[in-house]
Amino acid sequence: MLVADFTFFDFFWSMLVFFIWVMWFWLLFTIWFDIFRRHDISGWTKTLWLLFTILVPFLGVFVYLVKENDGMMKRAQARSKRDQHQFDEYVRQTASSGAGSAAEEISRGKELLDRGVITQDEFDVLKANALAS
Repeated sequence: MLVADFTFFDFFWSMLVFFIWVMWFWLLFTIWFDIFRRHDISGWTKTLWLLFTILVPFLGVFVYLVKENDGMMKRAQARSKRDQHQFDEYVRQTASSGAGSAAEEISRGKELLDRGVITQDEFDVLKANALAS
């Protein structure tokens, strides 16, 4: 009997309410993360914004969005650029250190081979190990 009373409209309405509820918490947490990541305001100001968004949630969130919209966007873009730059730098360092060290090992091995310190078989093993790592 209970299933028959639950219509498609009820299901649709429940999903809409759930979606709005999830979006509300996403928006609230986004604002809290922005408040705590800011370096241009004091701890007292952060505390006041946090209390405002907790005690009067809808008004606090919407006032923060209206007042700090441009700042939130600029901080997010700067954070994204910084993260991309750090990633690019990491890839550059990793790629260059791997290729340079293998070439250096082979070069040192070749010098040892030319001086007669190691045999051709030992050089081949050294070269294979350098290229494998």
